[in-house]
Amino acid sequence: MQQGVLLTGVGKRYDIVSAFAQHTTVVACDPNPLAPAQYAATVRAAVPLIRDPGYVPALRALCDEHGVGAIVPLTDLDIEVLAKAREDGALPEALVPSSAVARATFDKFETHQLLERLGFPSPPTVLPGQELPRLPAMVKPRQGSGARSIHPARTPEEVAFFCRYVDEPVMVQQLMQGPEFSIDCLGDRDGRCLNAIPRTMLESRGGESIKGEVIDDPELRDLAKGLMEALEVRGPATIQVFREEDGTLGITDVNTRFGGAFPAPMYAARPGRTYPELIVRMANGEAVEPHVGDHATGLTFTRYYWQLELDAGLRPTGRDIVTPPGPPAPR
Repeated sequence: MQQGVLLTGVGKRYDIVSAFAQHTTVVACDPNPLAPAQYAATVRAAVPLIRDPGYVPALRALCDEHGVGAIVPLTDLDIEVLAKAREDGALPEALVPSSAVARATFDKFETHQLLERLGFPSPPTVLPGQELPRLPAMVKPRQGSGARSIHPARTPEEVAFFCRYVDEPVMVQQLMQGPEFSIDCLGDRDGRCLNAIPRTMLESRGGESIKGEVIDDPELRDLAKGLMEALEVRGPATIQVFREEDGTLGITDVNTRFGGAFPAPMYAARPGRTYPELIVRMANGEAVEPHVGDHATGLTFTRYYWQLELDAGLRPTGRDIVTPPGPPAPR
């Protein structure tokens, strides 16, 4: 019997949920009944909030009821919780890194320290009150997401001002001047990197890439593969990297979840090797062999918004503004 996949914190990630639903039973969890992505799933489930003691038991019950073989979080918020539950044996299905890695990568300053300890390139980064080798810099929340409260600073005075202005713990990171890239990766249950797909970030909004191109860049692929296996990441991860004019690389973010531009690795993967398909295979106990570098390149994506209409019982009506969506058929 084929095993299903449980996705937590689905929010608005309709693209991810619908991609999984093409291949298996999908249980979508979100506390908000208007979270649109849950309507792409086979099963919609409201669970307690992440900090509630009943959160992990609720996920356990859903796994048992619906034959779930893999749990994949779609936000940063519960990765460490799932990691601890996997380590405790409560949720062995969870495709997440160790709790230590989850905790470190959720804090951007700890991420910087971890990268340095492992010998991976990271821009000079300090805490408030310490000096960087050179400016300009970026003042960032240590646990920020979605480009929230990130401020460029050109002088020590601006650095000091923004460190006071942002109402949460921050760090100060040297501003990288070159182009930014993201590498969408997937690790297996043993922490082997199965694939690493680099893409440009042509335009971003709210920290999320909305335009980009999948590229052939062995240096970025090798860097991401090395980091994935050094951290023994299980499941998806998105690694953000800048390349300076002199070729120097600097890793600025390690997100152990799917990235905002999820469609890019979907388009680029070979048939049968999209990340949802590989996760479904892992959910069913299959061994997946690494195939880093086996993906299409030169593909450009541009993302847009759409919507669902729900009836009085919060059920999709199936009605759309344009049916079928997209341009009219040629005549």
